[in-house]
Amino acid sequence: MTLLPDDGLALAAEFPDATHEQWQRLVAGVLRRSGREVPDDEAEDALSTALQDGLRARPLYSARDEAPEPGLPGFPPFVRGSRPQGAAVGGWDVRQRHASADPASVLADLENGVTSLWLTVGGSAGIPVTALDRALDGVLLDLAPVVLEAGDAFEPAARELLRIHEERGVAADAARGNLGADPLGHEARSGRPYDSGAVTELARLCAARHPALRALTVDALPYHEAGASAAQELGCSLATGLAYLRELTAAGLDTAQALAQLEFRYAATADQFLTIAKLRAARRLWARVAEVCGAPRAGAQLQHAVTSPVMMTRRDPWVNMLRTTVAALAAGVGGAEAVTVLPFDDALGLPDAFARRVARNTSTILIEESHLSRVIDPAGGSWYVERLTDELAHAAWRFFQEIERAGGQAAALRSGAVGERLAETWAVRSAQLAKRREPVTGVSEFPHLDEKPVAREPAPPRPSGGLPRVRRDEAFEALRARSDAHLAATGSRPRVHLAALGPAAAHSSRLAFAANLFQAGGIEAVTEGGFEESGAREVCLCSSDALYAEQAEATAAALREAGAEHVFLAGRPGPYAGVDTYVFAGCDAVAVLRATLDRMGVS
Repeated sequence: MTLLPDDGLALAAEFPDATHEQWQRLVAGVLRRSGREVPDDEAEDALSTALQDGLRARPLYSARDEAPEPGLPGFPPFVRGSRPQGAAVGGWDVRQRHASADPASVLADLENGVTSLWLTVGGSAGIPVTALDRALDGVLLDLAPVVLEAGDAFEPAARELLRIHEERGVAADAARGNLGADPLGHEARSGRPYDSGAVTELARLCAARHPALRALTVDALPYHEAGASAAQELGCSLATGLAYLRELTAAGLDTAQALAQLEFRYAATADQFLTIAKLRAARRLWARVAEVCGAPRAGAQLQHAVTSPVMMTRRDPWVNMLRTTVAALAAGVGGAEAVTVLPFDDALGLPDAFARRVARNTSTILIEESHLSRVIDPAGGSWYVERLTDELAHAAWRFFQEIERAGGQAAALRSGAVGERLAETWAVRSAQLAKRREPVTGVSEFPHLDEKPVAREPAPPRPSGGLPRVRRDEAFEALRARSDAHLAATGSRPRVHLAALGPAAAHSSRLAFAANLFQAGGIEAVTEGGFEESGAREVCLCSSDALYAEQAEATAAALREAGAEHVFLAGRPGPYAGVDTYVFAGCDAVAVLRATLDRMGVS
């Protein structure tokens, strides 16, 4: 092989190294030209973005942003993965969830890329325990692991699965999956505890006879679905996992055996970097718990990531495909061993065959075509991801310590302390959603009023009575539901007329903004013709600030004479007589739309 001669030239050698301070000075100069007087050393803060848990995403990360050494994959603190060869050789475990005893759907999934099953069993929320054998008809249980979620029906469901294994000749050491015991998770969902005696008994059985089968799941989804931030979700999972460790070791298992009985379930959201950092931080934190408990080498956390139910929308559900794709990518990059992509119609009921196909193919494409699993810890070394992982780990550890000071996860749940903290977090986020600071495509942004609804067979009711279940679309969904009822009762939607002032260059951007805002509440924005022809009783002026100064008051007065009962203006509040409400970027859209429907008599 011939090497190029060393001619002494280095790329960009003639340019001096730029310093961080020089960059700050240039940024401050740009901000000043835009009208913001910012000292040089505050320029970076001016462009940073506030995240939950007191974290901030800055506009620039570099080698100056130090983070603890993440270690090597497969070694404590396991930040870079629980195994030296990566989270999953040849791709992560593609795990699909089933809540009905439909063996045809189960086999269709397994024949087309799914590698393990997540079955909701027991009560009215899923597959009856007696129908578990039928749901697994034709399934090769030594090849396809089964993970149960059975709530307080855990023991009979687990015993039935073990019976099926034995009946079908599955060797004890070949049984894989998880029996799904999660008493604290069930209590968080339902408000009802159940006896953990059977849990410890079955954990001892798994440790003794089924080395590849785990007995317990630490499910963080109840906290995520109640509005928890990433740090709170991690903190609750740590406190729950530690509570189970205490019970298992008290029942006779050693620490390493107890650690091997736990699998952790986390939500993966469309905030890809936060999801990546959350999974990496979770491994680091659990490794610390294992270290304190005296078994650092056994602290590798087994992770199951599920695309977030909170982000799934009922309106324009097709956009959910994009959300779940980004979330699944983040879960894979973050190192989850198993990933469940919820079907795009999950919020509407039981998924159809097409939705299940898209869900499983999402993972298949990421693994087989994007080759995500061929790189160990692909985000490792990113200054942003390493710093975010560290900051998130510290925030989660603080919340975990808060729970421990309250007496542990069970005590904090029963006292209401966990619920109160999560409610506070969700209230702040709800305000951001209402102001469209966190836009929801197809719901609060770019809604489609003429969209044909997607209908699905209702899903079995899920446990309730404990922590609430929230969704990002809930406030706007309530507004749209009022509009739908009005349409069904009267044959038309509530309307507002958009009055454009001046040429298109002056009004087009605010006209589009106003139309988008009103449609998010199910209010039809009429732009054609005059106010009298629109059939509306309310009107919104749309133009530039310069034309508002010249025409807003006179136009508002003329519209009132024509019968307008309420006048909006698309723009920042100003001193314009005759204008009742101003709508602008950052206004409380939900409050504005709710008040508008109330005035229109839309119940």
